[in-house]
Amino acid sequence: MTNQPTNPIFNGNKLKLGTFCTNTIANMTFAPDRADPTWANSLAMAHLADNAGLEAIVPIARWKGYLDDKPDHYSNIVFDVFTWAAGLAQATKYSSVFATSHAPTMHPVLVAKQCATIDAISGGRCSLNIVGGWNRREFDMFGIDLMEHDQRYVYLEEWLKLLRRLWTDPNEFDYDSKYFHMKKAISRPQPLQKGGIPIMNAAQSPTGMRFSAKNSDIGLISPHGATPADWKPEIDNYKRMAREEFGREIQLWTNGAIVQRDTQKEADDYLRTYTEDYLDNECVDSIMLTISKENNVPLGSERLAFMRRRMSMGAGHPLVGTAQSIAEELVRVSEAGIDGIIFTWVDYVDGVQRFVRDVVPLLEQAGLRQPHFAPASVPSRASA
Repeated sequence: MTNQPTNPIFNGNKLKLGTFCTNTIANMTFAPDRADPTWANSLAMAHLADNAGLEAIVPIARWKGYLDDKPDHYSNIVFDVFTWAAGLAQATKYSSVFATSHAPTMHPVLVAKQCATIDAISGGRCSLNIVGGWNRREFDMFGIDLMEHDQRYVYLEEWLKLLRRLWTDPNEFDYDSKYFHMKKAISRPQPLQKGGIPIMNAAQSPTGMRFSAKNSDIGLISPHGATPADWKPEIDNYKRMAREEFGREIQLWTNGAIVQRDTQKEADDYLRTYTEDYLDNECVDSIMLTISKENNVPLGSERLAFMRRRMSMGAGHPLVGTAQSIAEELVRVSEAGIDGIIFTWVDYVDGVQRFVRDVVPLLEQAGLRQPHFAPASVPSRASA
């Protein structure tokens, strides 16, 4: 399948950039400058990203938060990703606007039509992040079972196959299986992007990575290791699997948490403020307990401790320091084989403004990006 050159995630920039989680609160902190999940804040972030030429605006899918019997906890406040994406699609001109779907909670017919509508609104800039889910609280609300880990990917692959067929099949079709029973299925209009909407998948396990290598345009990963140099063998193996086993080229993206200040000391001090002084320990502990139980990460393991440290920062690789040090670290991230990175900040407006003003020009000087309005080649989408 080939894609129309309207979606910037296929542009020529060596390191793609984007925002993450602006439809909710990304940081589990009570820091007074934490960005609240309002529509005004979502719109402000989208305008900043779009005007700066960032490739992606990616929300998190979450039906319910992380603490039981606390309905007023801020983690429950999450905008629906599809109507949110449709609104931002109308308000932007360049960035790819993502939706994120928990596949077991949404039928392929519904998602096919929603994505095609967003693609029409955006002029061919819709992308979809698909996940199997891990927060059992959400599935309990729907009255459905959270499948065993590897079985989630069996379901997800069938779900995605149907979604892509709805986006491309010129005819109605019947389909009957353990999970789906469809008669004369059709979805019109189909997306503007030929071959359907580009797919991102966040996977950490070997089963998930194999699924993503086979099926996704972008694998969103959290590589093992504290430094980008540690990541390279894992990244190389991932891309090799996609190429040699499935005949595909896949982009690999990760997420990062930025604290940018004029001096390293200022950045370190602020990091300590929101990850220690104001950290919502109860919420972070609950998330880790759920991840351990549902994703087979042992309690007390170094992997879970590593995940907790990252979650305390806002989820993702820490980028803490001056504009120069952050740009230098992003060069190392790119050298490790990462093709894109989506960011969280405690205060998104201040953070994005600093990043665009001070870091992006350094990335252009390093050859990782072209100035936003300069022509950039847009390759064809890899075969799936």
